[in-house]
Amino acid sequence: MSSWSIIYNPNCSKSRKALQILREHKINPTIIDYLQNPLSREQLSDIADKIGVEAHQLLRKKEKAFVEANIDVTNDMNVFDAMVDNPSLIERPIVVHKEKALIARPPEKLLDII
Repeated sequence: MSSWSIIYNPNCSKSRKALQILREHKINPTIIDYLQNPLSREQLSDIADKIGVEAHQLLRKKEKAFVEANIDVTNDMNVFDAMVDNPSLIERPIVVHKEKALIARPPEKLLDII
């Protein structure tokens, strides 16, 4: 298994570009299609810790689903539960390497950890 992974949506141009950048640098990450294989609360918490952000910073706040969900963003467990229940709320792409992670928006941010 690769020490790199990418939280990936194949329909997202930023996800595809991030994967392309990794492969151009000879990195073959484990691809996690989080819409097909939703992440657990524990996985999301671990990712937030590795990035160094609060749970709500992993949310796609411009999504219609976010507005409709009426999430209490002050409570991390509520935020993680909302992302488990509706994975489309998770910001993407997220790249994880060992004890580091980042939201690769723009995808060129990956160059900071490669």
